[in-house]
Amino acid sequence: MNQQDLPLWRSLLFVPANVEKFVAKAHTRGADAIILDLEDSVVLHEKDNARAMVPEAAATVAGNGLDVLVRINRPWRLAVRDLETSVCEHVHTIALPKANSAEHIRFIAEVIDEIEVERGLPVGHTRIVALIEGVEGLRNVDEIAAASPRMLGMFLGAEDFSSEVGMEPFTEGLFYANQQLLFAARKAGILPMGFVGTIADYSDLDAFRDRIRQAKQMGFTGSPGIHPSQIKIMNEEFMPSAEAVEHARGLLEAYDAAMAEGRGAVEFKGKMIDAPIVDRARETLSKHQALAGKS
Repeated sequence: MNQQDLPLWRSLLFVPANVEKFVAKAHTRGADAIILDLEDSVVLHEKDNARAMVPEAAATVAGNGLDVLVRINRPWRLAVRDLETSVCEHVHTIALPKANSAEHIRFIAEVIDEIEVERGLPVGHTRIVALIEGVEGLRNVDEIAAASPRMLGMFLGAEDFSSEVGMEPFTEGLFYANQQLLFAARKAGILPMGFVGTIADYSDLDAFRDRIRQAKQMGFTGSPGIHPSQIKIMNEEFMPSAEAVEHARGLLEAYDAAMAEGRGAVEFKGKMIDAPIVDRARETLSKHQALAGKS
């Protein structure tokens, strides 16, 4: 996938699809995208009702300028029903829980293919974000990342993953899994999202900021959250800082000047500049320009 086709999602907020007051206020929370949830936040006897509410809820959120994702359910019968209502004009992406293989992704993509044709939607209108939530999914993460042109990103479901392997969702235990997911996403040219830790704990916002800051340093581009208090922190930390932007501009000016003079060795602020450093500087400025005007 071309990097220019990837959205700049610093923050994504989970919102239960069947709670109208939450949907109505979703666009006021500051998130770059909203994930309408049909899975964990919706009890079994409410699944049908929540599913039926998706098209209208998506239109409400998208009408306020936000991208809309829908997290569907994993059992196949529920998943297909969810797709039949969720693949629609205002839904940008399907968030696929418990993704465990490339075949899993391709099956979902094939169902989406059929529904898009039936509804007259452009081919490829609906993207897929995979949630890696178990050992099998992690083992197959490279294949999952590259399984379909619809693949847009991945993130680790820390609670489910930790439960399956019998551990607490603590930083040291989750670091390896997150790093493997990030490497696979970068290799496939899709979005690596998330942070090292549990999404469920938002009581200590200073600690949460530290986790998001670490995620940015690792190479993650944004993250989902479950509480509005997390959004401002993600937006701030995943945005290039003023210092980083100033440094990138100075570095590129020094590099361009050296190239114009025919110098092979380029130095900036006491450090040698090589191609990877230049690429990172350009990426910083590109992201800064794309996010200009966002808080």
